[in-house]
Amino acid sequence: MSATNIDEDRLNIEIRKFLKHVGVTSQREIEKSVRDAAASGRLPAGSPVRATMTLSIPALGLEHVIEHGFDVASDDA
Repeated sequence: MSATNIDEDRLNIEIRKFLKHVGVTSQREIEKSVRDAAASGRLPAGSPVRATMTLSIPALGLEHVIEHGFDVASDDA
C-alpha cells in the first residue's frame, strides 16, 4: 500500500469549511431547542443544559466526543 500525498492547504480549507457549517447549523439548532424548551416550561431551572457532540469519520476510524454544559439562565431571573 503506497502513501498518499496530502495537500495541507487544501485539507485545512476543507476542514474549516466543514467546521463552519457544523458550527453555524449547530448553534441554530441549540438556540431553537433552548427557546422551545423555555417556552414550554421544559428548560431545567438552575442547572446547566448538557450537550454532547460526536465527531465521527468512519473511513478514518475517528470517533471524538465533546461534552459541555450551557448555563442559559437569565441573570435577572
